[in-house]
Amino acid sequence: MRFCVGAFAGAHGVRGLVKLKSFTGEPDAILRYRPLTDEVGGREFQVTLVSTAKDCFVVKVDGVTTREGAEALASVRVYAPRAALPATEEDEFYHADLIGLAAETTDGAPLGQVAGLYDFGAGDVLEIAVPGGKPLLVPFTRAAVPQVDMAGKRVVIDLPVEA
Repeated sequence: MRFCVGAFAGAHGVRGLVKLKSFTGEPDAILRYRPLTDEVGGREFQVTLVSTAKDCFVVKVDGVTTREGAEALASVRVYAPRAALPATEEDEFYHADLIGLAAETTDGAPLGQVAGLYDFGAGDVLEIAVPGGKPLLVPFTRAAVPQVDMAGKRVVIDLPVEA
């Protein structure tokens, strides 16, 4: 499994340097992940930090020596293997690790599957795909999601009692 950790944002100058936007919690962490690849893993990118620019890094990508070569990388997303990412602490999860987990109620009834995790500004929200029904949006809090069982590949959802 690969995780998207950034994207190339275009050329910087005329000598093949490329702007690299980091999507990681600590922006410079992207420079430590190896190997960096495209989405399908078919192309590997060896990057060397040259400098920083506004909201991105300026990097040298092995094999890219011209502005045209750097421009060709614009908008290419950069991925790192799951094993290259740091371990998570208790109650800390990578979004991609949650997607696909089975969702069930506190009494064990199947509810659906985690389809997404979003932050609209007021905290994280899990989207649960409910078979034959509308998606269910659940606050990703300890009260609403009392258990995330990564080994069992499931999350437990405490649904509110209807009046």
